[in-house]
Amino acid sequence: MVDYRDPDQPALWWAVARSEELSQTKPINVDLGNQPVVLWRDAQGTARALEDRCPHRRAPLSLGCILGSGMIQCGYHGWTFDGATGHLKDIPNLKSQQKFPPLYRAVAFAVAEAGGFVRISSNPEATAPQLVSSIDLPLGGTSQLSLPHTEFLNALYDDPSLVIAIRGIRFTPYLATELMEQNGLLVMERNCQWAGPRWPAPFVPEFPVSLRIATQPDTGESELVLRDAAYNELLRVIVAPVPAGRGVTQVRWRARLSPSRAGMMARLLGAGAPFSIRPAVDGAALRVLRPSVSVHAEALRQDILERRSAALLQTDPGD
Repeated sequence: MVDYRDPDQPALWWAVARSEELSQTKPINVDLGNQPVVLWRDAQGTARALEDRCPHRRAPLSLGCILGSGMIQCGYHGWTFDGATGHLKDIPNLKSQQKFPPLYRAVAFAVAEAGGFVRISSNPEATAPQLVSSIDLPLGGTSQLSLPHTEFLNALYDDPSLVIAIRGIRFTPYLATELMEQNGLLVMERNCQWAGPRWPAPFVPEFPVSLRIATQPDTGESELVLRDAAYNELLRVIVAPVPAGRGVTQVRWRARLSPSRAGMMARLLGAGAPFSIRPAVDGAALRVLRPSVSVHAEALRQDILERRSAALLQTDPGD
Protein backbone atom coordinates (compact mmCIF):
# COMPACT_ATOMS: atom_id res chain seq x y z
CA MET A 1 0.00 0.00 0.00
CA VAL A 2 1.34 3.43 -0.92
CA ASP A 3 1.94 5.70 2.07
CA TYR A 4 1.24 9.27 0.98
CA ARG A 5 3.46 10.54 3.80
CA ASP A 6 6.51 8.61 2.60
CA PRO A 7 8.49 10.71 0.07
CA ASP A 8 10.63 7.68 -0.81
CA GLN A 9 7.74 5.85 -2.44
CA PRO A 10 8.91 5.23 -6.05
CA ALA A 11 5.41 5.66 -7.50
CA LEU A 12 5.04 9.22 -6.22
CA TRP A 13 5.87 12.46 -8.01
CA TRP A 14 6.60 15.47 -5.82
CA ALA A 15 6.60 19.08 -7.06
CA VAL A 16 9.90 20.16 -5.51
CA ALA A 17 10.43 23.37 -7.51
CA ARG A 18 8.81 25.90 -9.78
CA SER A 19 10.27 26.02 -13.28
CA GLU A 20 11.68 29.51 -12.83
CA GLU A 21 13.63 28.45 -9.74
CA LEU A 22 16.02 26.32 -11.84
CA SER A 23 18.84 27.73 -13.96
CA GLN A 24 21.94 26.66 -15.88
CA THR A 25 24.20 28.84 -13.74
CA LYS A 26 23.64 27.79 -10.12
CA PRO A 27 22.29 24.57 -8.55
CA ILE A 28 19.68 24.75 -5.80
CA ASN A 29 18.98 22.52 -2.81
CA VAL A 30 15.55 21.17 -1.84
CA ASP A 31 14.35 18.50 0.58
CA LEU A 32 12.16 15.49 -0.02
CA GLY A 33 11.45 14.35 3.49
CA ASN A 34 14.89 13.86 5.03
CA GLN A 35 16.45 13.36 1.59
CA PRO A 36 18.44 16.36 0.31
CA VAL A 37 18.20 16.88 -3.47
CA VAL A 38 20.16 19.13 -5.82
CA LEU A 39 18.40 20.58 -8.88
CA TRP A 40 19.70 22.42 -11.93
CA ARG A 41 19.37 22.67 -15.71
CA ASP A 42 21.87 21.03 -18.03
CA ALA A 43 23.32 22.51 -21.23
CA GLN A 44 20.07 21.76 -23.12
CA GLY A 45 17.93 23.38 -20.41
CA THR A 46 16.61 20.03 -19.14
CA ALA A 47 15.91 19.86 -15.41
CA ARG A 48 18.13 17.39 -13.53
CA ALA A 49 17.99 16.05 -9.97
CA LEU A 50 20.55 14.11 -7.92
CA GLU A 51 21.00 13.31 -4.27
CA ASP A 52 22.64 16.37 -2.77
CA ARG A 53 25.66 14.45 -1.50
CA CYS A 54 28.91 13.78 -3.28
CA PRO A 55 29.76 10.06 -2.81
CA HIS A 56 33.43 10.99 -2.24
CA ARG A 57 33.29 13.05 0.98
CA ARG A 58 29.52 13.57 1.28
CA ALA A 59 29.81 17.29 0.53
CA PRO A 60 26.60 18.92 -0.78
CA LEU A 61 26.69 19.04 -4.58
CA SER A 62 24.50 22.15 -4.39
CA LEU A 63 27.59 24.00 -3.12
CA GLY A 64 29.40 23.12 -6.35
CA CYS A 65 28.92 24.51 -9.84
CA ILE A 66 27.37 23.69 -13.21
CA LEU A 67 29.92 23.19 -15.96
CA GLY A 68 29.54 24.29 -19.57
CA SER A 69 28.77 20.67 -20.43
CA GLY A 70 25.71 20.83 -18.17
CA MET A 71 27.21 18.39 -15.64
CA ILE A 72 27.50 19.25 -11.98
CA GLN A 73 30.86 19.51 -10.25
CA CYS A 74 31.41 19.06 -6.53
CA GLY A 75 32.97 22.13 -4.96
CA TYR A 76 35.13 20.09 -2.57
CA HIS A 77 37.41 17.97 -4.79
CA GLY A 78 35.96 18.66 -8.24
CA TRP A 79 34.32 15.33 -8.93
CA THR A 80 31.90 15.73 -11.85
CA PHE A 81 28.61 13.88 -12.33
CA ASP A 82 26.17 13.39 -15.20
CA GLY A 83 22.71 14.67 -14.28
CA ALA A 84 20.73 12.08 -16.24
CA THR A 85 22.31 9.00 -14.63
CA GLY A 86 24.38 10.25 -11.69
CA HIS A 87 27.47 8.53 -13.16
CA LEU A 88 30.88 9.88 -12.20
CA LYS A 89 32.39 11.44 -15.33
CA ASP A 90 35.55 13.14 -14.20
CA ILE A 91 38.03 13.27 -11.33
CA PRO A 92 40.74 15.96 -11.50
CA ASN A 93 44.11 14.42 -12.48
CA LEU A 94 42.45 11.07 -13.13
CA LYS A 95 41.08 11.00 -16.68
CA SER A 96 40.63 7.30 -17.38
CA GLN A 97 36.99 6.44 -16.90
CA GLN A 98 37.97 2.78 -16.53
CA LYS A 99 39.49 3.65 -13.16
CA PHE A 100 36.32 5.22 -11.80
CA PRO A 101 34.83 2.86 -9.20
CA PRO A 102 31.19 2.10 -10.15
CA LEU A 103 30.26 2.65 -6.51
CA TYR A 104 31.11 6.33 -6.91
CA ARG A 105 27.91 7.64 -8.41
CA ALA A 106 25.26 10.02 -7.19
CA VAL A 107 21.69 8.79 -6.79
CA ALA A 108 19.60 10.09 -9.71
CA PHE A 109 15.92 10.98 -9.57
CA ALA A 110 13.42 10.85 -12.42
CA VAL A 111 12.41 14.39 -13.41
CA ALA A 112 9.26 15.62 -15.13
CA GLU A 113 8.61 19.28 -15.88
CA ALA A 114 5.14 20.48 -16.82
CA GLY A 115 2.64 23.15 -15.86
CA GLY A 116 5.35 25.35 -14.35
CA PHE A 117 6.44 22.71 -11.81
CA VAL A 118 9.48 20.45 -11.65
CA ARG A 119 8.51 17.10 -10.16
CA ILE A 120 10.81 14.26 -9.13
CA SER A 121 10.39 10.59 -8.31
CA SER A 122 12.82 8.30 -6.50
CA ASN A 123 12.29 5.74 -9.27
CA PRO A 124 14.50 6.83 -12.22
CA GLU A 125 12.33 4.76 -14.58
CA ALA A 126 9.02 6.21 -13.42
CA THR A 127 6.48 7.31 -16.03
CA ALA A 128 5.86 11.06 -16.11
CA PRO A 129 2.71 12.03 -14.19
CA GLN A 130 -0.42 13.41 -15.79
CA LEU A 131 -1.05 17.10 -15.38
CA VAL A 132 -3.54 18.12 -12.72
CA SER A 133 -4.43 21.13 -14.87
CA SER A 134 -3.46 22.03 -18.44
CA ILE A 135 -4.27 25.73 -17.94
CA ASP A 136 -1.30 28.11 -17.92
CA LEU A 137 -0.78 29.42 -14.37
CA PRO A 138 1.54 32.45 -14.61
CA LEU A 139 1.60 33.45 -10.93
CA GLY A 140 3.60 31.50 -8.38
CA GLY A 141 5.50 31.39 -5.12
CA THR A 142 7.35 29.19 -2.62
CA SER A 143 6.99 29.12 1.17
CA GLN A 144 8.40 27.12 4.07
CA LEU A 145 5.98 26.37 6.90
CA SER A 146 6.87 24.99 10.33
CA LEU A 147 4.04 22.50 10.03
CA PRO A 148 4.10 18.79 9.13
CA HIS A 149 2.73 17.82 5.74
CA THR A 150 -0.38 16.08 7.12
CA GLU A 151 -1.18 18.99 9.44
CA PHE A 152 -0.91 21.43 6.54
CA LEU A 153 -3.55 19.48 4.62
CA ASN A 154 -5.78 19.15 7.69
CA ALA A 155 -5.64 22.90 8.26
CA LEU A 156 -6.43 23.52 4.59
CA TYR A 157 -9.57 21.39 5.01
CA ASP A 158 -10.69 22.62 8.45
CA ASP A 159 -9.79 26.33 8.27
CA PRO A 160 -8.03 27.50 5.07
CA SER A 161 -7.39 30.95 6.59
CA LEU A 162 -4.66 29.42 8.78
CA VAL A 163 -2.47 28.49 5.80
CA ILE A 164 -3.68 30.44 2.73
CA ALA A 165 -5.07 33.87 1.89
CA ILE A 166 -7.15 34.93 -1.11
CA ARG A 167 -7.46 38.66 -1.62
CA GLY A 168 -10.84 39.96 -0.48
CA ILE A 169 -12.15 36.54 0.60
CA ARG A 170 -13.43 35.46 4.02
CA PHE A 171 -13.60 31.70 4.52
CA THR A 172 -16.69 30.62 6.45
CA PRO A 173 -17.13 27.44 8.52
CA TYR A 174 -20.01 26.39 6.27
CA LEU A 175 -19.56 23.74 3.60
CA ALA A 176 -21.30 23.56 0.25
CA THR A 177 -20.29 19.89 0.01
CA GLU A 178 -18.73 17.46 2.47
CA LEU A 179 -15.37 15.88 1.72
CA MET A 180 -15.90 13.05 -0.75
CA GLU A 181 -14.16 11.05 -3.44
CA GLN A 182 -14.47 12.13 -7.06
CA ASN A 183 -12.41 10.42 -9.76
CA GLY A 184 -9.77 9.30 -7.28
CA LEU A 185 -9.43 12.75 -5.65
CA LEU A 186 -10.51 14.09 -2.27
CA VAL A 187 -12.97 16.88 -3.10
CA MET A 188 -14.83 19.42 -0.98
CA GLU A 189 -16.36 22.87 -1.43
CA ARG A 190 -16.49 25.64 1.17
CA ASN A 191 -18.84 28.61 1.21
CA CYS A 192 -17.09 31.99 1.28
CA GLN A 193 -17.95 35.67 1.56
CA TRP A 194 -16.37 38.86 0.36
CA ALA A 195 -14.29 40.39 3.12
CA GLY A 196 -15.12 43.79 4.59
CA PRO A 197 -17.30 45.32 7.29
CA ARG A 198 -20.75 43.83 7.80
CA TRP A 199 -23.68 45.78 9.20
CA PRO A 200 -25.65 45.39 11.35
CA ALA A 201 -24.56 41.75 11.98
CA PRO A 202 -21.35 39.88 11.08
CA PHE A 203 -23.29 36.92 9.65
CA VAL A 204 -25.43 36.80 6.54
CA PRO A 205 -27.16 33.81 4.96
CA GLU A 206 -25.85 34.54 1.46
CA PHE A 207 -22.59 33.07 0.20
CA PRO A 208 -21.63 34.78 -3.06
CA VAL A 209 -18.38 32.83 -3.44
CA SER A 210 -17.23 29.24 -2.97
CA LEU A 211 -13.86 27.50 -2.88
CA ARG A 212 -13.52 24.00 -4.33
CA ILE A 213 -10.52 21.95 -3.18
CA ALA A 214 -9.51 18.75 -5.01
CA THR A 215 -6.56 16.87 -3.50
CA GLN A 216 -4.35 14.04 -4.72
CA PRO A 217 -4.61 11.42 -1.95
CA ASP A 218 -0.94 10.42 -2.05
CA THR A 219 1.08 13.67 -2.30
CA GLY A 220 -1.53 16.18 -1.16
CA GLU A 221 -1.09 18.29 -4.31
CA SER A 222 -4.34 20.26 -4.54
CA GLU A 223 -6.27 22.29 -7.07
CA LEU A 224 -8.21 25.23 -5.62
CA VAL A 225 -10.93 26.88 -7.70
CA LEU A 226 -12.70 30.03 -6.49
CA ARG A 227 -16.13 30.50 -8.10
CA ASP A 228 -18.93 33.05 -7.86
CA ALA A 229 -22.59 32.29 -7.17
CA ALA A 230 -23.16 31.50 -10.86
CA TYR A 231 -20.23 29.02 -10.73
CA ASN A 232 -18.07 31.23 -12.93
CA GLU A 233 -14.39 30.66 -12.22
CA LEU A 234 -12.61 33.60 -10.60
CA LEU A 235 -9.27 32.09 -9.56
CA ARG A 236 -7.49 28.76 -10.04
CA VAL A 237 -4.53 27.68 -7.91
CA ILE A 238 -2.35 24.56 -7.76
CA VAL A 239 -0.87 24.11 -4.27
CA ALA A 240 1.94 21.55 -3.99
CA PRO A 241 3.01 20.75 -0.39
CA VAL A 242 6.14 18.63 -0.01
CA PRO A 243 7.33 17.16 3.31
CA ALA A 244 10.80 18.41 4.25
CA GLY A 245 13.13 17.78 7.16
CA ARG A 246 12.40 18.61 10.80
CA GLY A 247 8.64 18.75 10.36
CA VAL A 248 8.73 21.54 7.79
CA THR A 249 6.48 21.58 4.72
CA GLN A 250 7.68 23.28 1.55
CA VAL A 251 4.69 24.72 -0.30
CA ARG A 252 4.89 25.77 -3.93
CA TRP A 253 1.96 27.18 -5.81
CA ARG A 254 0.88 28.51 -9.16
CA ALA A 255 -2.24 30.56 -9.90
CA ARG A 256 -4.27 32.21 -12.61
CA LEU A 257 -6.97 34.86 -12.37
CA SER A 258 -9.88 34.47 -14.75
CA PRO A 259 -9.71 37.37 -17.25
CA SER A 260 -13.47 37.92 -17.03
CA ARG A 261 -14.75 38.50 -13.49
CA ALA A 262 -18.17 40.05 -13.00
CA GLY A 263 -18.74 42.41 -10.07
CA MET A 264 -16.60 44.98 -8.31
CA MET A 265 -15.31 42.64 -5.60
CA ALA A 266 -14.36 40.00 -8.15
CA ARG A 267 -12.47 42.56 -10.21
CA LEU A 268 -10.60 43.69 -7.08
CA LEU A 269 -9.00 40.23 -6.92
CA GLY A 270 -6.57 41.58 -9.51
CA ALA A 271 -5.63 44.67 -7.48
CA GLY A 272 -2.48 43.13 -6.03
CA ALA A 273 -1.48 39.56 -5.24
CA PRO A 274 -4.69 37.47 -5.41
CA PHE A 275 -3.25 34.45 -3.56
CA SER A 276 -0.57 33.74 -0.97
CA ILE A 277 0.57 31.13 1.53
CA ARG A 278 0.58 32.41 5.10
CA PRO A 279 4.22 33.10 6.08
CA ALA A 280 3.57 31.64 9.53
CA VAL A 281 0.84 29.57 11.14
CA ASP A 282 -1.01 30.96 14.15
CA GLY A 283 -0.14 28.26 16.68
CA ALA A 284 -2.75 29.37 19.21
CA ALA A 285 -5.53 29.24 16.61
CA LEU A 286 -4.29 25.90 15.28
CA ARG A 287 -4.23 24.37 18.76
CA VAL A 288 -7.90 25.11 19.42
CA LEU A 289 -9.07 24.31 15.89
CA ARG A 290 -11.54 21.44 16.13
CA PRO A 291 -11.12 18.83 13.38
CA SER A 292 -14.15 18.91 11.13
CA VAL A 293 -13.54 18.04 7.49
CA SER A 294 -10.22 16.37 8.30
CA VAL A 295 -11.97 13.82 10.54
CA HIS A 296 -12.96 11.90 7.42
CA ALA A 297 -9.88 12.69 5.31
CA GLU A 298 -7.58 9.89 6.44
CA ALA A 299 -10.15 7.13 6.04
CA LEU A 300 -11.09 8.36 2.56
CA ARG A 301 -7.45 8.72 1.60
CA GLN A 302 -6.52 5.23 2.71
CA ASP A 303 -9.56 3.75 0.96
CA ILE A 304 -8.61 5.40 -2.35
CA LEU A 305 -4.97 4.30 -2.07
CA GLU A 306 -5.88 0.71 -1.14
CA ARG A 307 -8.25 0.39 -4.09
CA ARG A 308 -5.64 1.95 -6.37
CA SER A 309 -3.02 -0.56 -5.18
CA ALA A 310 -5.44 -3.46 -5.66
CA ALA A 311 -6.20 -2.29 -9.20
CA LEU A 312 -2.48 -2.11 -10.01
CA LEU A 313 -1.95 -5.66 -8.72
CA GLN A 314 -4.78 -6.95 -10.88
CA THR A 315 -3.35 -5.36 -14.02
CA ASP A 316 0.25 -6.39 -13.32
CA PRO A 317 0.98 -9.43 -15.53
CA GLY A 318 3.82 -10.45 -13.22
CA ASP A 319 1.47 -11.16 -10.30
